[in-house]
Amino acid sequence: MRAVVRWHDGIARDAEREVAEETAIALTYGGSTQAVMMATPRDLEDFAIGFSLTEGIVTAASEIEHIAVVETELGLDIQMRLASPRSVAFVSRRRAMAGPVGCGLCGIESLAEAMRPLPALAPDSRRVKADVIANALRRLPKAQVLNRATRAVHGAAFATPAGVLTLREDVGRHNALDKLVGALARSGIDPAGGFIMVTSRLSVEMVQKAAIAGAPVIVAVSAPTALAIRSAEVAGMTLVAVAREDGFEVVTHPGRIDFTRLDASAEDGQFDVA
Repeated sequence: MRAVVRWHDGIARDAEREVAEETAIALTYGGSTQAVMMATPRDLEDFAIGFSLTEGIVTAASEIEHIAVVETELGLDIQMRLASPRSVAFVSRRRAMAGPVGCGLCGIESLAEAMRPLPALAPDSRRVKADVIANALRRLPKAQVLNRATRAVHGAAFATPAGVLTLREDVGRHNALDKLVGALARSGIDPAGGFIMVTSRLSVEMVQKAAIAGAPVIVAVSAPTALAIRSAEVAGMTLVAVAREDGFEVVTHPGRIDFTRLDASAEDGQFDVA
């Protein structure tokens, strides 16, 4: 908690505010640091697995044999050991990347790495009802416990038509998404069975991470960039943007969204947060 002077309606009062922690976190593989991110120091195993997956360092969580979080004077070091032959492949492609909170691509050594080709998402007969997305958006603010307390963090959530909601929060939008991807991988949840929601702008690295995770639908409260749209179009991903509980815009591949109305009894389905 932080002591503050709160001015409201012309009156100043002593008050307290809960603040979000921001810590330098290194992601280290076999003794070699791959990235240093400014992030919220919670759900770190989810973060380690999600980052490893979305950055293409591993293709499955099982390829990480060991994870240890080591506290140092300067921050936290998430030390991972990769299984062979993945560890050999990592050494051959090792690159250094340092990213402040606002950047998911900082320090990448080549344009080819920044514009890596995305896996094509398979066409799917499953569709998401617009009302299901609206219901999930309605419940999202309540599910963001840390943001309700601090007003300083982003959220990334996964919802299914059945109403299950998994959410992770972080000061960095791409860190929150990495944590979510890691949480889904650890739980054995297929992202193709629902949709991802993010409380941030939809930039290209968010599309890249979601596509690599296998998510066919991503919903953002803000608007996408032109590059994000082009990348999603090629990958076959559905982008839902400027999303509120009373409406949104489907920017790419609208065939995955079902605009027929839910039964009134289904609209109030419970979303349990994990």
